[in-house]
Amino acid sequence: MTQTPSPRPFHHPQPGSALHCGKVSLETLARRYGTPLYVYSAEQIAERLNLFQQALAGRSHLVCYAVKANSALAILKLLADRGAGFDIVSGGELERVLAAAPEAAGRVVFSGVGKTAAEIDLALTAGILEFNVESEAELALLAARARKLKRSARFALRVNPDVFADTHPYISTGLREHKFGIDIRQALGIYKSAAGNRWLEAHGVSVHIGSQIRSAQPFGKAMERVGKLVAQLKHEGIELKCVDAGGGLGIDYHGGAFDAAAKVAEYAAAIQGALANFDGRLLIEPGRFLVAQAGALVARVLTVKRNGKKTFVITDAAMNDLIRPALYQAHHEIVPVRPRPGRPRVVDVVGPVCESGDFFARDRKLAHVEPGDLVALLDAGAYGMAQSSNYNTRMRPAEVLVEGARARLIRRRETMADLLAPEIL
Repeated sequence: MTQTPSPRPFHHPQPGSALHCGKVSLETLARRYGTPLYVYSAEQIAERLNLFQQALAGRSHLVCYAVKANSALAILKLLADRGAGFDIVSGGELERVLAAAPEAAGRVVFSGVGKTAAEIDLALTAGILEFNVESEAELALLAARARKLKRSARFALRVNPDVFADTHPYISTGLREHKFGIDIRQALGIYKSAAGNRWLEAHGVSVHIGSQIRSAQPFGKAMERVGKLVAQLKHEGIELKCVDAGGGLGIDYHGGAFDAAAKVAEYAAAIQGALANFDGRLLIEPGRFLVAQAGALVARVLTVKRNGKKTFVITDAAMNDLIRPALYQAHHEIVPVRPRPGRPRVVDVVGPVCESGDFFARDRKLAHVEPGDLVALLDAGAYGMAQSSNYNTRMRPAEVLVEGARARLIRRRETMADLLAPEIL
């Protein structure tokens, strides 16, 4: 049965009212938990997962959430309870999955270019689904650790299909000059050489061409090349059980109309069409698409400052709380939590950190705000808290998960004692 999407998670229930997440006012949450504050919609996350599960319902599949996008334990548990698997890129992320949902260990794929022996041992002991191997040296290390622990290791080579993805160069990963993956032309020989190792099981093949990709075409093109490799392997007597199509499906950060269901359907059709001759299990690794639009960073305006021809709206949130604008020149819509009368102004929205790069928007037309007002930076559920830091000895924000009319704290705000605890005089 098709699920009817709920309204956008952040909305004004009535004209002039405060911005809400679900049925909960962001003003209420800011009073209760302070600012800066990350707020997430559980309903939106569950709905996005369901879109992928419905689109792939006709074949064996597993949606492996990319933990790096947002690794909050409560969000991992929410997804695990709904049948999701997980894509991890570190031993620490595996520990998070095991803490949130130990029963999901067998639904974990381990990606990343620099796995250590200790991380491999942890994953082998936990019994994960497969290792996405990125080099011959890593495959040799995996075989050695599997032999040491006497545990068979299921692996998939992450092949590099040399497909261009029209995205920011920092998050494009599918070309030959990138650090990720193995040249797809070399993969057949590596699979054949691994076939004689009793501790290695050629379980699948993996690909990931980048992130924030808005068109389905590059995904289909990559899968066509993977499909040819799978057929070659089968001809050589190596029959893979799964294909991991990776993640990377993008969202709209500019606040326009966004038909998530149509995007997922287009994406699923492109992948499944290219893999029509493969009847094994399909893995996908969405991250941003599941959580980005479900989250907002709520901040309070400290002051509005005029400096020459520029107007600066200075907030209590900073680049240490949300680094994407400084790192990628990323766009986030910024809206007042409670609209007030007054003409919009062209402003820079910045934080208090001692860096010129501490900004959320430059020369942005922003609705009128005054000191003390709350603003919400939308679409901040992915790569927000996950990339936060304590730069300038700033405590990281609290996090709240909203489920209908209920909001619960899922991470308390850090204290100075937390920051100083690891240090030794």
